[in-house]
Amino acid sequence: MTFLADHRLFEDADALIAAHGPAASLEAAARAGRSRDLGNVIHFCRWRTIERLIVALTDDSVAGTLH
Repeated sequence: MTFLADHRLFEDADALIAAHGPAASLEAAARAGRSRDLGNVIHFCRWRTIERLIVALTDDSVAGTLH
């Protein structure tokens, strides 16, 4: 998992999951694409991070070591 310095990333990921269900990561990817097309690197990186976070939050499989 990537280091996440801002709790708002979780809030935005949760909002997209609530609004778009299984398609939430696709919505985040679309927002990242729009930001990239506009030349907004900061928002592009932010939405890509949210996209990866959504995938991690909605994945039912175990990742990493269990203790």
